[in-house]
Amino acid sequence: MIHIGLIGDYDAGITAHQAIPEALRLAAEDRGDAVEFEWVPTDDITDQRRIARFDALWCVPGSPYRRMDGALLAIRFARESRRPFLGTCAGLQHAVIEYARDVLGWADAEHAETAPAAARPVISLLECALVEASETLQLLPDTHIRNAYGRDEIIEGYRCRYGLNPALLSELTSGRLRIAARSQSGEVRALELAGHPFFVATLFQPERAALRGVLPPLVRALVAACPAT
Repeated sequence: MIHIGLIGDYDAGITAHQAIPEALRLAAEDRGDAVEFEWVPTDDITDQRRIARFDALWCVPGSPYRRMDGALLAIRFARESRRPFLGTCAGLQHAVIEYARDVLGWADAEHAETAPAAARPVISLLECALVEASETLQLLPDTHIRNAYGRDEIIEGYRCRYGLNPALLSELTSGRLRIAARSQSGEVRALELAGHPFFVATLFQPERAALRGVLPPLVRALVAACPAT
């Protein structure tokens, strides 16, 4: 039995939230093991005891979260405890904020959606919004995401307006945080944490494939990264 914590504030009207349970069901069938999941509201997370029992954490779409600090605490726990982690859409955005604050020491790292006047918005408005849009992506070699998909090029879809601030890209990715996927025009679309067993964050929403009956490769990889029961 695998237990996965879904970090985010459940909303039945969000397409990604409709897709995630189906994606995990497909992953359980593929692995041949039961996968249980629990939605963990961000305002429930005040210390690691709320999330420590999970085999993996998935920080899901749907920002702004009710309590950003709760999401950041969960991401930090996954990073420091080497717990398998997947962040999609808002999950990537908050993984970047957590890394900037807790690894780089940028206490003023912010999200432009919730702090538009911030001096250091590590997450900023995309030049072109990706709302119900799809694009072709290039996967970088020797990454978890490349191994999960088994090919160099994929097409994925989005529902977001914010991404990695290009003005801070070089500093953010000069250490363990590394680029894992780019758009054809070069924008960062996925990140990974070097030296971590499985810490992958995507701006796109791979879970949506499950609504077409397709097992998302990254969800398979997340479940596969969990200890065998």
